[in-house]
Amino acid sequence: MKDKLLLASKSLTGISIGDAFGESFFGEESLMKSYIHQRIIPESSLDFTDDTIMAIAVYKSLEKFSEINQYFLAEEFTKNYYLDINRGYGPSMHQYFRAIKSGENWKEVSYSKFEGQGSMGNGGAMRASIIGAYFYADLEKLKLSADLSCEVTHANREAIEGTKAIALAAAFAVQEKLGIIKLDQQAFIQKIQDELNDSDMKSKLNKALYLDGNPSIELLVKTLGNGIKMTAQDTVPIVIWMLSRYRNNFEECLWNPVSALGDRDTTCAMAGGVSILCCNENTIPSWIKNVENWRKSQFYEN
Repeated sequence: MKDKLLLASKSLTGISIGDAFGESFFGEESLMKSYIHQRIIPESSLDFTDDTIMAIAVYKSLEKFSEINQYFLAEEFTKNYYLDINRGYGPSMHQYFRAIKSGENWKEVSYSKFEGQGSMGNGGAMRASIIGAYFYADLEKLKLSADLSCEVTHANREAIEGTKAIALAAAFAVQEKLGIIKLDQQAFIQKIQDELNDSDMKSKLNKALYLDGNPSIELLVKTLGNGIKMTAQDTVPIVIWMLSRYRNNFEECLWNPVSALGDRDTTCAMAGGVSILCCNENTIPSWIKNVENWRKSQFYEN
């Protein structure tokens, strides 16, 4: 039992590093591109954003109940939101938390988005690697838990499939680290895709399968997205592609996704949360000690 929680906490640390790293690259575009080209991290406090804060709640649910408790999550998300509302939450999340605070039921609020379709945002997927790390040995439980965790805020099927995709990536990363499986670039994408239901997300991963060789970052963004639309199917595919290639090298799993710009704190959070589970330890840079510590934060300790 302890091992599963240990893996989940490791994934959460990876999310927080990727999140804080990606967040530091928001700024004037040509300047950011030159920093990325030279691999210089802009001056930044390396604080994490809502991506990590919501992931902390997922971790606490696993720690407390050994499963995803939706009512606990909705409560924890809301409580943490009001501890610090300036952590990069998107407009629809601000509305969501105001509705919850005024006494509305989380399920009704989540399903009311976009004329009853629910939001297809990338918020479920950004916190999903923790679930994959925890349930790496039980893919059915993993998929159900990813679904439950996503539904609390993003009830749309596309958001849920994206959440499952990142959770599966994390599970396969753990399985690789333990020597249970060995996957090349295409097999990694294929294995994730095989577990998903028919969706835009699944067909987008088909495109990822055929982007081999050395595609330019421009081609990758054009084909797979970079999170600029904030939807799951515009964010997750490029992360899965990056992980298929660079997952064993933690630093490459930050620099490559950030070079796609777009929703860079989120793409790097997703990549970091998975890569940390299987990477070679010597690819974890020393600057990570400067990242805000989630364990010591008010969001975990309250």
